Order: sequence, then C-alpha cells, then structure tokens
Amino acid sequence: MRGKAEIGLAVGAVIDRRKMAKHFALTIADTSFAFARRSAEIAAEAALDGLYVVRTSLPAAALDDAATVRSYKSLSLVERAIRSIKTVDLHVRPVYHWLPERVRAHVFLCMLGYYLEWHMRQRLAPMLYDDDDKETAEALRPSVVAKAERSPAAVAKQTTGHTPDGLPVHSFQTLIADRHAHQKHRRNRHRAGHPLHHHRAPDPHPEKGPRTPRQRPYPVDASRP
Repeated sequence: MRGKAEIGLAVGAVIDRRKMAKHFALTIADTSFAFARRSAEIAAEAALDGLYVVRTSLPAAALDDAATVRSYKSLSLVERAIRSIKTVDLHVRPVYHWLPERVRAHVFLCMLGYYLEWHMRQRLAPMLYDDDDKETAEALRPSVVAKAERSPAAVAKQTTGHTPDGLPVHSFQTLIADRHAHQKHRRNRHRAGHPLHHHRAPDPHPEKGPRTPRQRPYPVDASRP
C-alpha cells in the first residue's frame, strides 16, 4: 500500500472503529506509517476512568457538593415513578382516547393516582418491605457517592418477613389486595344466581395491616344478609 491517501484511509478506518485517535500521534508518509502513544493524554484519561462530573448552576450556599450528588441520584425515584405509571401499577398505556383533552385527562388521573400511591407508601412504610428508617441507612454510607445501604430494620424485615410486632411484611401490591379482600367478599349463589356480599367484621388494628391466611380469619357477622 502506497500513498498518503490510501494509508490514511486504512488507518482512519481502524482508528474510528476503536475510538482511540486521541491517544496516538500518527505520522503518515507516501511509503511509510508510524505511530506513538500519547502518554500524558492516556494517563490523564486513566485517572478519570469510572468517574463522572455533576454540575449545577446553583451556588454552593444553596446546594453543596453532597446535596448535588444526592439530588442527581434521586432521579432514580423519578424513573421508578414513570415505570409504575406505565406498567406496574397504574397502566397509563394503552390509551383508549383520541381527543386531546381526554388524553390529557387520562394522564392527569394517572399522575393523581401515583400522587396518592406515594403518600400511601410513606404512611404504610413500616409494614412494607420499603426502608422506613432512611436516616440510619444514610448514616451507614461512608460517602454520598458510595452504594446506598439499607437500615438494619429494613434488612430484618426482608430476612424474617415480619415487622418488629410480628406481623407479616407486604409489598404494596399484596397489601392493597389483602386490604380489599378483608373488606368485602363477593360470591355467587349456585342456584339462585344472585350475588352474595360477604362482609367481614371491622379490623380492630387497621394500622397494622392485614392478617395472613395462616392466621385465624376475622369473625363474620352471620346476622347480615
């Protein structure tokens, strides 16, 4: 292969494929080709491998370094909310509306539903697998850039499957399903064909969550139709 153009095209194809042009000094002649490593540039980039920079326009008095990184990492909560709205809980899609105002109303109701879910998760956190002792968990982290840790209370709930009171721990979905099941039971009569509403007695401790099927069921008021 001879000529600067042909040699340059061949070298450029390799350099572009590997994305390493900035690390090499190239010398191309009509009959030769030579390269040398740019040691200073390579060392400078190696020092930043695995690191990223978070910038903000706010002054340090309003948002310091740790708060900036913490705010950036909180974007995972936004991503989790979007996933919950799309597929997990609220199912914003598919949208069976075509008029713009109805589409906006549909999305608004889904956002309102997630707003309600967020508040319920905050209030019900002690009986969920969620970590309800975030201050202790934050204190376990040596740095804000370190991996997030779960508090000992959250680890105990996850390991044993029970709260400190001995009650079963739930996910948000199973908790809502069980609360609905403990409020009203609907069965169909085989002969008459009329629905039978089977009401349970009120839960004496609703703040502690539902009982599991392994525990004794709530008493039923047989006098109700």
